[in-house]
Amino acid sequence: MSDSVQDRVALGSAPNPASVETDPNPRRLLSTLDVMALIIGIVIGAGIFSAPALVAANAFSVNEMLIAWVVGGLISVAGALCYAELATSHPNAGGDYHFLRLAYGEKLSFLFAWARLTVIPTGSIALLGYVFGDYATQIYRLGEYSSAWYAAGTVVVLTVINLVGLRSGKWTQNVLTLLEVGGVLFIIGAGLFMTPETPAVAPTAAREATQWGLVLVFVMLTYGGWNEAAYVSAEVVGPNRNLPRALFWSLAIITLAYLLVNIAFVRVLGLEGTGASQAVAADMLRALMGERGAQIISVLIAVSALTSANATILLSARTVYAFGRDEPMFRFLGRWNARHDGPSNALMTLCAISLGLVVLGAITRSGFSTMVDYTAPVFWLFFTLTGISLFVLRRRFPGRRARSACRSIPSPRCSS
Repeated sequence: MSDSVQDRVALGSAPNPASVETDPNPRRLLSTLDVMALIIGIVIGAGIFSAPALVAANAFSVNEMLIAWVVGGLISVAGALCYAELATSHPNAGGDYHFLRLAYGEKLSFLFAWARLTVIPTGSIALLGYVFGDYATQIYRLGEYSSAWYAAGTVVVLTVINLVGLRSGKWTQNVLTLLEVGGVLFIIGAGLFMTPETPAVAPTAAREATQWGLVLVFVMLTYGGWNEAAYVSAEVVGPNRNLPRALFWSLAIITLAYLLVNIAFVRVLGLEGTGASQAVAADMLRALMGERGAQIISVLIAVSALTSANATILLSARTVYAFGRDEPMFRFLGRWNARHDGPSNALMTLCAISLGLVVLGAITRSGFSTMVDYTAPVFWLFFTLTGISLFVLRRRFPGRRARSACRSIPSPRCSS
């Protein structure tokens, strides 16, 4: 018996075998490792190849710089546990949209869903497409609008992969995540075990103190994205047990990787050299391997952009699907393709809007910065409101939290 059928039997509604092919609801097909691949893939993006320079530039010492990365990991784990409670107490393909709807009502959730459709994920997809395009252009140029052509191709190809089905989308994600993690491990190994061909930048005047506010802003931006796991809570096998595990272990791995990457940067470039760098990963590998190192980092960043883009496309379509189920005007978005285990209409709509934003970036000739300005303010507003919704829903549905905890961690009190 499949996992999805077992889930329905446990809920007291075993399906008719003849109707499984046309079941309009999401099926539980994602394992703990699948969710970890999504989280790691979406969090470890291009940020870790640039943010360490900004952190080092505002840190008083190497120790305080490293402490900032550990603090960022701990804050992310705490936030992830809050999301784990939301996702296991109120599992739904809508993720944040569903939580906001329960906590604040239809009007605010409508605004969030509209932002998810037109601003947040589509802007992120276009942004990641431009990151891939900028670095792919360093390897092979496609003419005057090379980055835009690469960005558009990224959006189309990854959308087609996810339209084929959840299995193809998740396996693409797993493979890309392995390549991305392999690239990060390569940087760590090179920085820790290879001897630089050129010396680190000489130290300048000591800083008076660590600018903790700025440092933590840059650190937390680099850790962003783990909350997207909530969008597949309705498709995870054993979500009450496996979703918290996936969030915790993926963030533990990410924190360790970030810590080791920063140690590698400082070992090769020094604190001052890391802080003064405009492209810290490229400068580190250039110091170790010459210009060949700069080419390697271009490939690594391009793979990271693809990994995050695929995860964003797969996860964001779930919010659009949930929005379509609730809003009659957008009902065509709320159709689940049972044959391919995915929201096909939502995927195609996100693709069309993302391509429109790629065109906008090409017109402005500053694709990456245009997408950052377009998405960041809206994202942080709704991210904060979702965090607050945990406490609203605890008061509104006190029994949900207790039942979720009992399903995850059996105890004598739960059976009483």
